[in-house]
Amino acid sequence: MTSDGTESSLRIWLAVIVLGIASFHIVLAEIAPIGLLSQIARDLGRDQAAVGLTVALYAWIGAASGLLSPVLLQKFPRKPLLIALTLILSATTFAATMSHTFEGLLLARTVGAVVHGFYWAMAAVVASKIAPSRSMGVATAIVFGGISMATVVGVPLANFVGQVSGWRAAFRLIGAIGLITSALMVAVLPKMQAGTPAGWRELGSVCRRHDLLGIYAVTTFMAAAHFGAYTFIEPFLNEIPNVAQVMIGALLFGFGGAGFLGNILAGVLIDRFMKPIITAGLLALCLALVGLGWFGPQLGTGRVLVLLVIWGAAVAALFAGLQTWILRAAGSTVMTAAAMHSAVINSAIGFGAVLGAQVLTVAGPSGVMLAAGMVIIIPLLIVLPQAAPEGDLKKGALLDG
Repeated sequence: MTSDGTESSLRIWLAVIVLGIASFHIVLAEIAPIGLLSQIARDLGRDQAAVGLTVALYAWIGAASGLLSPVLLQKFPRKPLLIALTLILSATTFAATMSHTFEGLLLARTVGAVVHGFYWAMAAVVASKIAPSRSMGVATAIVFGGISMATVVGVPLANFVGQVSGWRAAFRLIGAIGLITSALMVAVLPKMQAGTPAGWRELGSVCRRHDLLGIYAVTTFMAAAHFGAYTFIEPFLNEIPNVAQVMIGALLFGFGGAGFLGNILAGVLIDRFMKPIITAGLLALCLALVGLGWFGPQLGTGRVLVLLVIWGAAVAALFAGLQTWILRAAGSTVMTAAAMHSAVINSAIGFGAVLGAQVLTVAGPSGVMLAAGMVIIIPLLIVLPQAAPEGDLKKGALLDG
């Protein structure tokens, strides 16, 4: 390989990594209240279930904006669009720190949610088109690694900063991460052409494809169960007998660390073993959630940590695996199919958080975990007869040169 080719390859993968960092920021801005649930609830005079519903609202708005992105955003060049979205999200995070009412917090997060949906509708597609086509799974795993890193580093870090300096300081840190990410995007992202607006007809054609609908169904139940449980993980961990507050952060680090490793494993293997990874991930996720719910916090710190590790690794592999499945199956409608997948995930997050809040008021945190585990049986039954596509994502006219 020539030196120019080496430099070009390095720049491509740096761009993909920066998209992964942006994903970390985007996801952390969404799920930060999970690690700060008790603090925000006390400060704003609301109960934990009400604050948990801010995650649901954020997800639903993100679902709507993600679904509209192929129609509204395709005509904009990708690089300045991604930079602008990241800057706007940082601004909304800083605005949240100045909110002294629950309504003010909701308003700031509403604007952030619109940006969230726009970003996720195109992030994995952009990464997979920048990277070599044979490395689609790796590129997707790097972008979705932002989800894992948001849980391994972001949520525990936000929890720690919140304990030391308050939840507003944690939100200011998230805003600063967004500003740094924007600068990195300016430096390394290649110039990318705008696409042709998809139109409502293409959205309709995606909704009529049975193979894609099957993947969307699996994603819906998996994401709803996962986020329904994860939204209320902090109250569950607080019920472990004699647990210290510092240990809560350590347990969340364990969950996220396993997610990071699961994402790496998925990136290495997903292009060759897509269906086995997705099937194994669903089974492991089901067993981990049922174990936490059935035995509850009385399991003790050690056993809870083991189940959290299984949960974290499984869900990270599932997000990367299902997104790669969509990219392979979609063909020429990849941008629209990916936008639909983003909308499905965000809708499921919202419904999961709402249903989790309802179960929380009736059966407590253990009941939330058990219910989520039982829901995972549904996507497991759906995915078994599905055939994983063998196709490859073809390069579109995305790059300028």
